[in-house]
Amino acid sequence: MRERAKSVDDTRQRIVEATVRLHQSVGPAETTIAAIAAEAGVTRLTVYRHFPEDESLYYACSAHWQSRQTPPDPKTWAAVGELEPRLRLGFADIYRFYRAGQSMLAMIYRDLDLLPAPLRQGILARDDAWCDVLVNGSRSRRLRAAVGHAVGFATWQSLCLGQGLSDQDAVALMCDLALVAARPRNSRR
Repeated sequence: MRERAKSVDDTRQRIVEATVRLHQSVGPAETTIAAIAAEAGVTRLTVYRHFPEDESLYYACSAHWQSRQTPPDPKTWAAVGELEPRLRLGFADIYRFYRAGQSMLAMIYRDLDLLPAPLRQGILARDDAWCDVLVNGSRSRRLRAAVGHAVGFATWQSLCLGQGLSDQDAVALMCDLALVAARPRNSRR
C-alpha cells in the first residue's frame, strides 16, 4: 500500500515538474494536457486523474516553481527608513529575483491574462505590495508611479535584456527616476 502511495506521489510530481518545464519553455498558453502527459511519460487520463481542473495544475506548478526560488524580502526593505537606500535595496532584490527566474517569468507575464484569476490577481497584488513597502506611505502619485514602473517585470526586461543594462545600472537608473519623482515640483531644475 505504501509503494502504491509513493508511486501515486511520484507520478503527481512528474506531472508537476513536466508542467513547470513546459510553462517555462513555451508558456502556459501553449502548454497542453497532451504535451504535459508526453513530457511526464504518462497518459492524458493520468494527468486528469491527478489534476481534474486546470486551475489545480496551475497552483501545483506555481507552488513547485516558487519553492525553488528565493523571493524578494520586503520586510528587509521596510526596515530601512530613508527612501534612497530602501529603493536601492528593494529594486536590487526584485531585479535579482527577475534575473534568476527570467525564463519562467517572461512566459507567465506574457500569458498573464490566461492564468486563473486568483493567480493573476496574486501576481498583480504582489507587485502592488512591493510598491507599497518601497514608497512607505508616501502620498506622492508621481513617486508611486515611478516605483510602480520600476518594480514591473517588463521594466526590468526592457532595461536589462532589451537595452543591455546590468541589474546594478538598472537599479541606479530606476532609483534616480524615483528620487526625481519624489521631489516637489518647484524644486526641480
